Amino acid sequence: MSAEPVGTPGTESPDPMEVVRTRGYTVLLIMVAILGVPISAAAFGFLALVHELQSLTYEDLPRGLGFDGTPSWWPVPLLAVAGLLTGLTIRHLPGLGGHRPAEGLVNTGPPTAAELPGITLAALTSLGLGAVLGPEAPLITLGGGLAVYAVRLVKPGIKPGGRVLVAAAGSFAAVSALLGSPLLGAFLLMEASGIAGTMLGVALVPGLLASGIGSLIFIGLGSWTGLGTYSLTLPHVPHTGQPGFAEFGWAVALGVAAALLGTGIKQLSLYLQERVERRRVAATAGTGVIVGALALLYAESTGEDASEVLYSGQDALGGLLSDNAAYSAGTLLVLVACKALAYCASLSSFRGGPIFPAMFVGAAGGLALSHLPGLDVTSGFAMGVGAMCVAMLKLPMTSVLLATLLLGSEGITVMPLVIVSVVVSYVLVLRLERPVAVPRTAPR
Repeated sequence: MSAEPVGTPGTESPDPMEVVRTRGYTVLLIMVAILGVPISAAAFGFLALVHELQSLTYEDLPRGLGFDGTPSWWPVPLLAVAGLLTGLTIRHLPGLGGHRPAEGLVNTGPPTAAELPGITLAALTSLGLGAVLGPEAPLITLGGGLAVYAVRLVKPGIKPGGRVLVAAAGSFAAVSALLGSPLLGAFLLMEASGIAGTMLGVALVPGLLASGIGSLIFIGLGSWTGLGTYSLTLPHVPHTGQPGFAEFGWAVALGVAAALLGTGIKQLSLYLQERVERRRVAATAGTGVIVGALALLYAESTGEDASEVLYSGQDALGGLLSDNAAYSAGTLLVLVACKALAYCASLSSFRGGPIFPAMFVGAAGGLALSHLPGLDVTSGFAMGVGAMCVAMLKLPMTSVLLATLLLGSEGITVMPLVIVSVVVSYVLVLRLERPVAVPRTAPR
């Protein structure tokens, strides 16, 4: 991912604030501000390309072949191709396609220049052809790698501490607007990378600067191109009243359910990952067929669109909440089951990030439970998102913010419920999880 935590042994100075007063730190801020422009533009281009690939393969291509629409079976062969291409990329190009999403938002340091093409291609074939993963992890990796590569071209002898800050700032710029707020993206990276203590302020300022610049670039390019910002937004949030005892009971129940489901997804994905890596190309194509078959099963059993099981779920979250009345409890439960299994298979084989599918599965589960007495739609949605995110990421503060900031004023109302569900899920996950040996078998 981005870079080693600034606060790790060997990187802290006796007085970290002395760093801020140096001329080198000022130069670093200027460098970060300059780098934030091309890196955020590259991230915007990456997201635009993913979106165009999704439209081309799932909408334009079926029509070009004479179909009236996209057949419900279409994801099966297409995801087999996605698995084949991703597997070949991981096997033959440097970098193994980036970090393994089944292992969460791990901190592996910025990639080398030689690894960037393979990471980009693996992410494009995974995300563009329908794997159930998000773009945040590839963006974080690519942003950090591009930033370090650019700085090394200008200043080959940059010190390790400076390289860490530059890589982190590049990652900040790349995901600045993806989660709907540059502050939320910055918070995610700080909590995921373990930046803490007295070094927090030193690392935070360059990152926030890059994040702010990146967000402005996203907004400007989105307006100029007419493509939008590819930012997570919820256009219509139903009103909710002040929480009562019933809602707090549901917060505990949702936290427990999310912990059990999230632990199951993670453990199964790691189990499958070990077996996929023994026969990388064939096994990745096989898991692609499984993901496509799950989308077909959902479409045929509910009459809904197969695309709801595919992709990260980022673009579908707003519609899921605003059109919740169109989904029966049974349909939502089938959606949760199919999406969770497709998510698990994608985590084990493809390349992408774990955040948005976790949000979608949690949201759909919360909405399904809102059909029962004592739980309203918005509260169920928010608690499901928060509890499932912390179950998959083990980042409690980020999970609370993800579930509440996107809801606007309603998020403030449901925040106490979200906190309870997140804490219950987080504590239970820590009790349930058992260390799983993750092999590093070279793909064949």
